[in-house]
Amino acid sequence: MAIPKFDPKELTVVSETPGFMGGAGTPAYAFPVTMREGMRALYRREPIWQITGLESTMFSPRVNPDNIARAFVIDGTGRLDGSGGGPDMFGIEWEYVPQVGGSMVRPGEPFLSDANEWKTKLKWPDIDKWDWEGARQANAEFLAGDKYVVCWFLNGWFERLISFMEFENAAFAMVDEDQVDAVKELFNALSDQYIKIFAKYLEYFPEIDGFCIHDDWGSQKETFFSPVLAGEVIVPAMRKVTDYLHAQGKFCELHSCGQALKQVPNFIAAGWDSWGGQLMNDTHKIYELYGDKILVGVTPTLFNAAETSESDQIAAAKEYAGKFCDPKKPSYLNAYGASVLTPAYRAALYQASRERYGS
Repeated sequence: MAIPKFDPKELTVVSETPGFMGGAGTPAYAFPVTMREGMRALYRREPIWQITGLESTMFSPRVNPDNIARAFVIDGTGRLDGSGGGPDMFGIEWEYVPQVGGSMVRPGEPFLSDANEWKTKLKWPDIDKWDWEGARQANAEFLAGDKYVVCWFLNGWFERLISFMEFENAAFAMVDEDQVDAVKELFNALSDQYIKIFAKYLEYFPEIDGFCIHDDWGSQKETFFSPVLAGEVIVPAMRKVTDYLHAQGKFCELHSCGQALKQVPNFIAAGWDSWGGQLMNDTHKIYELYGDKILVGVTPTLFNAAETSESDQIAAAKEYAGKFCDPKKPSYLNAYGASVLTPAYRAALYQASRERYGS
């Protein structure tokens, strides 16, 4: 597509999105295209401005029991307000923990003691009994805006195995020669189930532009398992899902917490379009190494806004744009760096990215 040249009138603030991850409210400008199209253009690698996160709407519908169990409902019925827990789609009981604002499976009594048990013990959800029509009606207005709609899906593959087995047992099953084949079969079967669910999502919520699927692979310091192991055990199952979604014209974002530098080639092989790592990841290095193959959420150099002059904020934004707003190798501003989005930084970044992407 032809990217329009920057017009200073675009800096007119037309609305403001509440801050995320501790950041200030982020202004929406008089963009040359809708925020949805701005996001879609980035995923087509035809960026128009540097995406900062305000351009998308998170969608995590109540119709999926996982979202109630995990206390992560974000849809037209509102958010779960300090509550959650209960059975997920497989009947695994989650317990809401107010101190962390989320849910976990109570440890001590894992559903599976051995991965080989899944074929006889696991009961697959009957998704046709979920209230899809009611969910459609409840979300018609919620999904009607001009933002990119990203459907969040918790508990991918390794995370799902953890919910069945607890972390230590799940990690062992990945490497145990007596269990690893069963794990591979389970992950493949999970992908088949997820595809059925996503088909329902797209039937009843055609406004969805992309999916953000969770599967945490790392701790603060290191990945949970070797890249070779992940490539053999998890990547093929992931690729089945991303291939399906791409065939439907949808984009695929991976949400994977922890140190994952070593795993980025696996993220690429699995077909993910984008990934933005947590702060323990050197996203500048990851962008340099892999930004031509996957959209990297790059964390800006952080600063204390109260102690940083406006001129220094503007200089920081221009420096970021000069490094990471390459029309031939685009990126987006990582949500974990949203604290830098002061009015001065935000305006300078927008203009600098527009001028670079529109050149």
